[in-house]
Amino acid sequence: MAQSESNQVKRELKTRHLSMIALGGSIGTGLFVASGSAIATAGPGGAIAAYVGIGLMVFFLMTSLGEMATYVPVSGSFSEYASRFVDPAFGFALGWNYWFNWAITVAVDVSTTAIVMHFWLPDVPGWLISMGFLALIFVINIISVKSFGETEYWLSLVKIVTVLVFLVVGLLTIVGIMGGNGPIGLKNYTTGAAPFVGGLPATLAVFVVAGFSFQGTELIGITAGESATPETSIPKAIKQVFWRILLFYILSIAIIAAIIPYTSPNLLGASVDQVAISPFTLVFDRIGLAGAASVMNAVILTSVLSSANSGMYASTRMLWAMGGSGFAPRVFQKTNNRGIPVAALLLTTLVGAFTFLTSIMGPHVYQLLVAASGLTGFLAWLGIAVSHFRFRRFREARTRSE
Repeated sequence: MAQSESNQVKRELKTRHLSMIALGGSIGTGLFVASGSAIATAGPGGAIAAYVGIGLMVFFLMTSLGEMATYVPVSGSFSEYASRFVDPAFGFALGWNYWFNWAITVAVDVSTTAIVMHFWLPDVPGWLISMGFLALIFVINIISVKSFGETEYWLSLVKIVTVLVFLVVGLLTIVGIMGGNGPIGLKNYTTGAAPFVGGLPATLAVFVVAGFSFQGTELIGITAGESATPETSIPKAIKQVFWRILLFYILSIAIIAAIIPYTSPNLLGASVDQVAISPFTLVFDRIGLAGAASVMNAVILTSVLSSANSGMYASTRMLWAMGGSGFAPRVFQKTNNRGIPVAALLLTTLVGAFTFLTSIMGPHVYQLLVAASGLTGFLAWLGIAVSHFRFRRFREARTRSE
């Protein structure tokens, strides 16, 4: 549907923004925290196999999405592709599912900031911290799309630098240059039932954890409509992101498994509110890095903010796109003179404020939000795959007719 100039978004995102958005979207608490439980559950071999499997699946997903995003570079791409190549009803369902996915993720993330900040500010009410961070994310997204892109770029850079430092430190520890205990080698890969602990069922269980960790890579499809040069920047970003993600995840897990035995109770107990036993913290502690817990807590905080920032952007752009296609009230299609869909942003922020219920009703609400976010994310991936299948049939039919 044609849109008036007042309803257009701005093409201000550059290739460097797109690369960091997709890369940073998948490097977060899933790597910094949940990777420990993956190793404890399936052992070194099972964890690596699961993450490689999901990584390959994400590669096919990204190339599928990239092909559609290059051919039809629109903001809120999933809903548009599903409507155009499958069925309008499918586009309606996929669009609202994806909006709900990231709107709930924003709620989960701002709740998590309260948990993380409790490490430094144990006496400050959690709802107050959550409200402050929600306001910060709102301000970043209402200024301009460039403001979002720059913020995401620098937040992602912090995470990437942390992983790179970890990889270097970990490799030096394994060969005995750091740590003071001589070479470690790969002896933990054959400890007990390793490398594959629990057999196929355990490895399949880790597939779910790995899938949650990789969710967010599809964000690059949402950015296509605001990319300055989507026909070149989207394919370039996708090619770069896949190898970097696979390298970061697989090498990180391999190093953790080599240094910390899968039998360590700290790996299974790692969680956001127990940063002192994050697998990254355990490795840094082993070499005597002072303040390892504080450093990792700060990195986890940037990860959560990055996820919330991306979630706010993705959900508002999806709602804006659905407003233009008639799948949502027309008011959500309207943008201000900076190309920001203000009504969509306000609604998403209000849904994010739902996070305050987690402070009032206890941890069960938080766990429910996490589960809902994960499920809707997998449904979005399935929708992208179905849309691409129909897209290729459309292209083939068009080629034959020409």
